[in-house]
Amino acid sequence: MQVGQTKILRQKRRLWGHWVYIAATRLTDGGLLVVATQSAPSSAIADYAKRWGIETLFGIFKTRGFCLELTHLTDAKRLSKLLALLSLALCWAILAGEWLHQHKPLKLKKHGRKAKSIFRYGLDHLRNILLNLDQKMSEFMQVLQFLSCT
Repeated sequence: MQVGQTKILRQKRRLWGHWVYIAATRLTDGGLLVVATQSAPSSAIADYAKRWGIETLFGIFKTRGFCLELTHLTDAKRLSKLLALLSLALCWAILAGEWLHQHKPLKLKKHGRKAKSIFRYGLDHLRNILLNLDQKMSEFMQVLQFLSCT
């Protein structure tokens, strides 16, 4: 989420029975992001951006990628290890998606957004390679390099 200059109304406003500060910013795509908060209006937009990042991460871990909830894990040590592994897989998928997007850019929809996320683009590519590893060993070796520090 990229944002411009934040504007804050000086005084609290009554919204659905609550007194709140209103902060707003114009997004790079032209949209307007408005946040209502009971305190800390100067950091409301930045706080919302952090929360949105966390929501996106858990969405990827759960329903939009790795289906973490289907494991039914409850043991803290096992869950911790799985989250570490999923974090690596997330990074791998994003790196693969960025590489793919550089070589074959994602199409834009009519509203101007990409047809799929960079994460999804990379995950689909990795899944295709791993499910057809006997035919795609050279592609596997190529994407495996994304995990290297050099």
